[in-house]
Amino acid sequence: PTMEDFLQPGNKQVAAGYVIYGSSTMLVYTTGRGVYGFTLDPSIGEFCLSHLNIVTPPDGAIYSINEGNYNHFPEGVKKYIEYCKQEDKPTKRPYSARYIGSLVSDFHRNLLKGGIFMYPPTASAPKGKLRLIYECNPIAFLAEQAGGIATDGKNRILDIQPESLHQRVPLYVGSKNMVQKLQEFL
Repeated sequence: PTMEDFLQPGNKQVAAGYVIYGSSTMLVYTTGRGVYGFTLDPSIGEFCLSHLNIVTPPDGAIYSINEGNYNHFPEGVKKYIEYCKQEDKPTKRPYSARYIGSLVSDFHRNLLKGGIFMYPPTASAPKGKLRLIYECNPIAFLAEQAGGIATDGKNRILDIQPESLHQRVPLYVGSKNMVQKLQEFL
């Protein structure tokens, strides 16, 4: 293989997934035909289909972001966070802030319940902190297969042409309507 083999946009992926550990162990994956979850049954040592064709709700009530970096976020992200905190019964706001600090854990919860995960650029990481090829692309593929959206704020994550193996990008991913609303602020 050559470097060019690795530097392909995410829309060329054929599969993506993750394993999450907690009160149970779950494998979530896609091959481009929906998202499926398998939970480990320790009594037989096998993963059993537990979540058939996962669909992310188009709206959610959870936003996930490290608000400790609030002062360093772009102005549009700050305004969206304030929007999330405003009371508005028709849109079921204020939303709940839930941030585990683990991309997969935060994404997994939002995948199932609806929500948005945000990792914007900051002054110390102006290009973002998450890696395009092996963090953002797989999550974006899963999100889109479940009906969600993944963007860097301007571009669809899966359409970004990688320039380097460890290239970093901002990431906004989750429920379709929540990500679209964020984009209005950006």
